[in-house]
Amino acid sequence: MPSVSASSVLPAFGGLDSKGRGSRLLAGTDSLREIEAATRRIRRHIITMLAAAGSGHPGGSLSAVEILSALYFRILRHNPQDPFWPDRDRFILSKGHGAPALYAVLAECGYLPVEELTTLRKVGSRLQGHPKAGSPPGVEMSAGSLGQGLSYAIGQTLAARLDSRDYRVYCLLGDGELDEGQVWEAAMAAAHYSLDNLTAIVDRNRIQNDDFCEKVMRTDPLPDKWQAFGWHAQEVDGHDLSQVIEALEKAREVRGQPSVVIAHTVKGKGVSFMENNPEWHGKAPTPEQAELALAELAGED
Repeated sequence: MPSVSASSVLPAFGGLDSKGRGSRLLAGTDSLREIEAATRRIRRHIITMLAAAGSGHPGGSLSAVEILSALYFRILRHNPQDPFWPDRDRFILSKGHGAPALYAVLAECGYLPVEELTTLRKVGSRLQGHPKAGSPPGVEMSAGSLGQGLSYAIGQTLAARLDSRDYRVYCLLGDGELDEGQVWEAAMAAAHYSLDNLTAIVDRNRIQNDDFCEKVMRTDPLPDKWQAFGWHAQEVDGHDLSQVIEALEKAREVRGQPSVVIAHTVKGKGVSFMENNPEWHGKAPTPEQAELALAELAGED
């Protein structure tokens, strides 16, 4: 890995830590509190973006905010000034409808201007409804059809092995997405090849498309299933940053098998009328609803 000078400061982002991880929220006594403040800003970005677009997916974007914040502000080795740095860790958003959350986090990191977020889904915008690789920089995979991200992540993970690089690959899956057989084929392959530089994260918000996962296809007990496929499995409260960070750090230490973190979350987290409500899987708030949501999300940053 190229050495990084302590004076290597990223104007919009803060700098790189001693391990090469990019973060505007560098390690310190208040860093967790700062990340929590960032999650409030990110949720407000999501509501504002979707209201401006008039379409999109609020529920699964809001549920994933702490997961993405833990990754980008504490776990991932990345550099917004060099998005294609060969030794960066890779983040794969398999649940592509959660793109607003990814764009908002990338903006907070400095990959794109915050002002650009309101161009979501507009003609000519880099911010499509489902992510396109490289648009904006920092997006690793084009997504939309569910069930494909883990397979893509395995390809990236095997590439690291072939190239003798030490980067890690993280893949965020939706729990409804686990209905896809390709996910479990990929899970078998990852264990077969002992891909211990791969971590999958399941956003376990228990709602898919327009109904509860339990009614569509039961997948519990998830930890047992992943373990049976040869994975190291952990369960956490997906809205507790400390738990998410601790689990991801523990996954980094696992050897000989891939890891999965099952993050129990609430779809629509932070907005009372969206929480745990299948109606808000793929419907943007009206201006009046956005105003109510933003009032609930107000807080000291």
